[in-house]
Amino acid sequence: MKILVVGGGGREHAIIMKLAESPRTTELYCAPGNGGISRYAKCFPVKATDIDGMVKLAKELQPDLVVVAPDDPLVLGMVDAMQAAGFRTFGPKANAAIIEGSKIFSKELMKKYGIPTGGYEVFTDSAAAIAYIKAQNTYPTVIKADGLALGKGVILAQNEEEAVEAVRDMIDNKKFGESSARIVIEEFLTGPEVSVLSFTDGTTVVPMISSMDHKRALDGDEGLNTGGMGTVAPNPYYTPEIAETCMKTIFQPTVDAMRKEGRPFTGCLYFGLMLTPKGPKVIEYNCRFGDPETQVVLPLLDSDLTQIMEATYDGNLSSLDIRWKQESAACVVMASGGYPVKYESGKVISGLDAQGQTSGVFVYHAGTKYEDGQFLTAGGRVLGVTSTAGTLAAALDKSYAAVGTIDWEQVHYRRDIGQRALKAKQ
Repeated sequence: MKILVVGGGGREHAIIMKLAESPRTTELYCAPGNGGISRYAKCFPVKATDIDGMVKLAKELQPDLVVVAPDDPLVLGMVDAMQAAGFRTFGPKANAAIIEGSKIFSKELMKKYGIPTGGYEVFTDSAAAIAYIKAQNTYPTVIKADGLALGKGVILAQNEEEAVEAVRDMIDNKKFGESSARIVIEEFLTGPEVSVLSFTDGTTVVPMISSMDHKRALDGDEGLNTGGMGTVAPNPYYTPEIAETCMKTIFQPTVDAMRKEGRPFTGCLYFGLMLTPKGPKVIEYNCRFGDPETQVVLPLLDSDLTQIMEATYDGNLSSLDIRWKQESAACVVMASGGYPVKYESGKVISGLDAQGQTSGVFVYHAGTKYEDGQFLTAGGRVLGVTSTAGTLAAALDKSYAAVGTIDWEQVHYRRDIGQRALKAKQ
């Protein structure tokens, strides 16, 4: 099988390296890809959001499967366009990708079908939103832009001043363009946070191994929010009992709800959960593999990813026995100094072999380019260094040992990835 993967980050690199393990995979293409991906797949300089350009590329390459990995092209309808051109796909159509594309849609879906989530109100007028915040007078409060905002459209306001500023930024100043013309003000939920990715063909849903993300830039969960500075799997707070509850009250009901709405969801559905004192609740849905969660979940998959992706398209996921390694995985993200605000690119990366790897771990490239036989930094998050082992402590040791052998000018990474998970296990 020839497979084209759309995207160019660490998530796509993890998907490509897993697809490469399959005996069914004969050739891998990626657009736009990156320096590390170029060592495993033939890359083409087509933007992930260029639907016409990507369909044209697919017509030239004639892949047997097109995997659309990022949120933007999914919400824009790339899967619809690929299917209309006769290609088999992995990923939801636009009418199902709206589960991530509109926070308001997802909250109203949960309300309609009784899927547990935090209380909320929707606003298009800043004065009404501010009056509501002042009347509620409970902090922290969660303020979300309705549409996609590069993962930055969620503000956790600690007081009235921060909440008012967030509302004005979003609605009046259009901080995220039309994405923040409508906002959701949401109840702040407490408890351990868990990410659960799942495969679904629109009827059957197969949850993957749970994971724990580390969003803040600095040790001790300090600093600004990022796209994710590291992940571990499985998440120790996510017990078999909680998994069973989630399947009954959240996972299957969500897939059934989308089908009943005439929006069958196929591909990877991501559940962002909060394990509250009143049980698990949904914080958010994503319409695709999470990043960097994918980098710890896929290395633990003991089944053929190519076969699974085909089954989600064919609608026969229930016929597969999807297996997982009984191990732990840890990913430490190595970023450019100054990320997530201002950083420099073009720094030479040392410590990688010709494939962009180093022994004993998976090095997933998020923001790199390959020039004149060298890997250079080309983004905020640069590498995700992942390892698997019998215990989480051993996996973390392996990842951090490898991180110590890789370097570039002004490299930045957290030194406490997985510490919360280790404490939870004690």
